[in-house]
Amino acid sequence: MTDIDLVTPQGPTQTKHLPGDLAIWFFIMAEMVAFAVFFSAYAFTRTKHVEMFNLYQQTLDRNAGALNTILLITGSWFVVMAVKAAHRDEQKAISRNILLGFLCGGAFLVVKVFEYSSKFGAGISMSTNTFYMFYISLTFFHFMHVILGMVILAILWFQSRQGAYGSHHLNGLESGAAYWHMVDLLWIILFPLVYVMH
Repeated sequence: MTDIDLVTPQGPTQTKHLPGDLAIWFFIMAEMVAFAVFFSAYAFTRTKHVEMFNLYQQTLDRNAGALNTILLITGSWFVVMAVKAAHRDEQKAISRNILLGFLCGGAFLVVKVFEYSSKFGAGISMSTNTFYMFYISLTFFHFMHVILGMVILAILWFQSRQGAYGSHHLNGLESGAAYWHMVDLLWIILFPLVYVMH
């Protein structure tokens, strides 16, 4: 846990902390930079092929994308509830909310697999055109991050069942939660960028 000393306008110094390990925040920042480069490349390429991108964007299932947005936001809410429960030492609520967050992630993957199977079944691949190259690579890159996030949540759930987290031991839980929120945030950017914006 990383402590940061702040001086308030009233004068006294207060100590705030960055949730989780500092290492996870360096990892999250590195991941965000990688996605930012990817998003920038997509946006730049789109300006060169606006009509093509607009045409093939219409073939995407926006309802599926919107459902997945709701699933990840809901999953993040459950993870927040797990951290709040840990502050109150409510052991059953910690594990229950982590499990619900995990299930939201699993539902996201199921929806995405149906999307992919529809596209691949129609003979679409990364080599079909530039739009599909970005769509498949961007969403699959994110897909793999969801899987990693679910692995982290599964570990947190198992540890929480053993009473590993509480008001005096939040570090691991907060680190895992921070990663999951990053996965959620990236999709909130990716969905409108790839599925919606013209």
